[in-house]
Amino acid sequence: MKVFVTRPIPENGLKLLKEKFEVVVGSNQILPKGELIQKAKGFDAIITLLTDKIDGEVLDGLGKQLKIVANYAVGFDNIDLPAAKQRNIYVTNTPGILTEAVAEHTFALILAVSRKVVASDKFVREGHYTQWEPMLLLGKQLWQQTIGIVGLGRIGSYVARISTGFRMRIIYYDIKRNSEFESSFNASFKELPELLKEADIVSIHVPLSEETKHLIGSEQLSLMKKDAILVNTSRGSVVDEAALVKALSEKKIYGAGLDVFENEPRLSPGLTELDNVILTPHTASATIEAREAMSEIAAKNVIEALEGKTPPNIVQ
Repeated sequence: MKVFVTRPIPENGLKLLKEKFEVVVGSNQILPKGELIQKAKGFDAIITLLTDKIDGEVLDGLGKQLKIVANYAVGFDNIDLPAAKQRNIYVTNTPGILTEAVAEHTFALILAVSRKVVASDKFVREGHYTQWEPMLLLGKQLWQQTIGIVGLGRIGSYVARISTGFRMRIIYYDIKRNSEFESSFNASFKELPELLKEADIVSIHVPLSEETKHLIGSEQLSLMKKDAILVNTSRGSVVDEAALVKALSEKKIYGAGLDVFENEPRLSPGLTELDNVILTPHTASATIEAREAMSEIAAKNVIEALEGKTPPNIVQ
């Protein structure tokens, strides 16, 4: 049996696959639909990334022998789930092992924006630091501030855990309340408009769906405090990026930290010109530990499927 991996991933997962199957790994370039079909046609399994758009046309092009699409990601909005189900093809993801990495990166962005870390680094490197000044590059303190967590899954919950180290007040919004979480963290449930009005930091951790696309737009941004910070490490399209650029440029909010973008890798016009936003290239899960664990989980999903068993991380 043959496995196609659309782009290079850590070797530990590939090693597991190579012990049992023929494995072909693509180059480090996103494959257009036609080229993806051409290269992966006839393979029994395919390991995909979020940048690989897998729809019915792709699935038909790969052939009826295809048994599994193993996404090297927690999210799976790049895959047409109904189309895969109709063709009896497993779709799996790599859940659970990105939690700490993404939560850590979330707080890295929060701290970098609030304490003007990037601007300070640039200031020193460009030779402007000639003396200590009491008003130089003043930022916001996190201690005992209010953090509003939008989406209380694994990552949102871990962000809350980290925030306790800063004695932050925790409020959250989710499609359902979590009384155990509220008790454990002395947290309060808020509907989204109220959360946006009260929070000093708004951290987004929801999956992308029809319901969450542009969950944060101009109306929601207008509710935030002028000294509030917005951080998004979930999916770019959850935030109306053009509306965010406008809010940041007009100083309607203090700043933002973004690891994901609405039309990756393209950015909305004007975003890179702003000095009150910090941008990272979708690297929230980019730790050695997390990426190796993702590789191993994706490989094990494929192995189980090709050996006639049920993969452990089916999303449908």
